[in-house]
Amino acid sequence: MKILVVASEVAPFAKTGGLADVTGSLPKEIKQRGHDVRIIIPFYKTVAKGGFPIRKGRKSVEVALGGTTHKGLLRQTSLADIPVYLLENKEYFHRDFLYGTPAGEYPDNARRFAFFCRGVLDILKKMDFRPDVIHCHDWQTALIPILLKYEFNKDPFFEKTAVLFTIHNLAYQGLFPRKSLAEMGLAPSYFTMERLEYYGQVNLMKGGILTADLINTVSTTYCKEMQTPEHGCGLDGVLQTRSDDLSGILNGLDYTEWDPATDRHILKNYKSSALAGKAVNKKGLQKLLGLEQKRDIPLLGMVSRLTEQKGVDLLVELLPQFEAEKLQLVVLGTGDARYIKLLQDFQRHGAKNVSLNIGFRPELSPMVYAGSDMFLMPSRYEPCGLGQLMALRYGAVPVVRKTGGLTDTISDFRDDVKEPNGFTFDEYSAEAFWDAIMRAVHVFGDRAAWVKIVRRGMNCDFSWQRSAEKYEELYLRGVAIKKG
Repeated sequence: MKILVVASEVAPFAKTGGLADVTGSLPKEIKQRGHDVRIIIPFYKTVAKGGFPIRKGRKSVEVALGGTTHKGLLRQTSLADIPVYLLENKEYFHRDFLYGTPAGEYPDNARRFAFFCRGVLDILKKMDFRPDVIHCHDWQTALIPILLKYEFNKDPFFEKTAVLFTIHNLAYQGLFPRKSLAEMGLAPSYFTMERLEYYGQVNLMKGGILTADLINTVSTTYCKEMQTPEHGCGLDGVLQTRSDDLSGILNGLDYTEWDPATDRHILKNYKSSALAGKAVNKKGLQKLLGLEQKRDIPLLGMVSRLTEQKGVDLLVELLPQFEAEKLQLVVLGTGDARYIKLLQDFQRHGAKNVSLNIGFRPELSPMVYAGSDMFLMPSRYEPCGLGQLMALRYGAVPVVRKTGGLTDTISDFRDDVKEPNGFTFDEYSAEAFWDAIMRAVHVFGDRAAWVKIVRRGMNCDFSWQRSAEKYEELYLRGVAIKKG
């Protein structure tokens, strides 16, 4: 099959979160299964300055938006021998951030990603590359299935092309005012309940859900959750109308990149059968962050966006209790200004066993995974989550709330399973979170039991292989739909 992956970010070229990890890993697995895979993303400023070998292409695009023609140029690089096309337009993409500044999203995002989506369809014709499947990711690419259904529905070039639309986080929907229709080159007829209208606004996520041949999300539990009012973000009814075409596939982890046995960013490599190196990393992390260097003190790590979704409000509420206990807490991340301020206010208080590291520090992230005994993910909701998979891989036992992909990957002693790999809690409250932490700390005191659960987690298989098989099945299903 010919597969085109279309995304707004792909690691290592451009990344703000887990979306880039998925789009940077899954195509490699699909290619290994014998398919012709190609990727296309915007040519951002961060890509241009990233030191990647980039070839200037000869092909150009012309996109009409709001009565004005906008031009772009196609460049090319590669990812593990997979062609990666970069759609260039300096007005739209040569900016310091992908989607917006810390002050808010760019006001022309609708036009920016309309140019990208229309440019993708234009360049496919000029390249004479006819994908069997276009795999679109999140609202930034949702205009592609919309255009294929309503504008290109009689175009023989795309007659046999199926669209798989993957939802990574339903909370981000691409909501814009009604006037944005013209800015995206769309007729007023698109502003109906059956198409893009959503409580007086334009909703691109809704349009993608309604028009893609198949839809999936990033875990089986989140697939069920997002069809409920509690987690549906207002689109639960829309998703229910496509339930027969909707599925959940758990994200995998790139085990070649995230491997404590080979990771060059940690102090000493180790594996599940030889854990001495983990103790070295713990001591090194303690020293680096000014914590007491003692092996028998439980060290709890958290690498996260500091947002309400990630349960940071529960963490903030518990900070005085962390300080009072004989344990250590390391937090790394950046996010909402209000949580950053609360954490910084506590930091000024001078707790000696709590290290709060505000900012994007990718070099510290592997050290936290390798040096922590436990890893905290008290998420309010979590479509899939990669942090718990990284933690398992590095022998940091996850303490998580049972929601979304965390439910699908972490099991507790209380779940009556033979081989639990972490600690979970159900109720979204600081009390329930603290209870799970204390249960983990209690088991930590039994060295033999703790080593057993650490090794069990490190030996879990959440690699991309099994997930890639399921995506391949979806691609084949999409092809069958187009064949009728």
